[in-house]
Amino acid sequence: MTTADALPPARRNIPAFDGLPIPADTANLREGPDLHPQCLSLLPLVGVWRGTGQVVYPTIEGPRFFGQQVTFAHDGRPFLSYTAQSWLLDGEGGPVLRAAARETGFWRPREDDTIEVLIAHATGIVEIFYGTSKSATSWELIADAVVRTETAKEVNTSQRLYGLVDGSGSDADNTRDLAYVDERAMVGQPLQPHLSARLQRIAG
Repeated sequence: MTTADALPPARRNIPAFDGLPIPADTANLREGPDLHPQCLSLLPLVGVWRGTGQVVYPTIEGPRFFGQQVTFAHDGRPFLSYTAQSWLLDGEGGPVLRAAARETGFWRPREDDTIEVLIAHATGIVEIFYGTSKSATSWELIADAVVRTETAKEVNTSQRLYGLVDGSGSDADNTRDLAYVDERAMVGQPLQPHLSARLQRIAG
């Protein structure tokens, strides 16, 4: 365990590197620039989250399990940066088999309290979502457009629901987990659940 690992989540942030001529992104609201007022509806998401989830779909044999780290950060402007990195597990809680999905994008809240979300996948897919805050701690996104490269899997539409739920950790600063469900219509199948995960706050 490193010194950083021993710190509680509220004391951790994205590793900082010297030399950047502009303020670095922060995933910890106690450090760096102030969160832009337009992003206040997304404030509970800011942080680094890590946990496990599962993949299900009619074209996949049985559920598959994965680990994932998700980062929501900001630089003081009216958007959050988003990155997600996953790894395939050998069964629920099993050892790591290999690297898996990668996503990167931006959550852009608008003045009417709706959200524009852009997500690019390493598999050659780019999605544009429009969303709303269902409550102070839940957000629903529905795809408005899906663009694919020639080599990407067929994905026709998707939607996601994110929410904070009662935490599974014992840390006093880690009382809420981030859970989400991703539904997809792809490879000839109708819209249905594809991914779900539950993540614990590890920084922020």
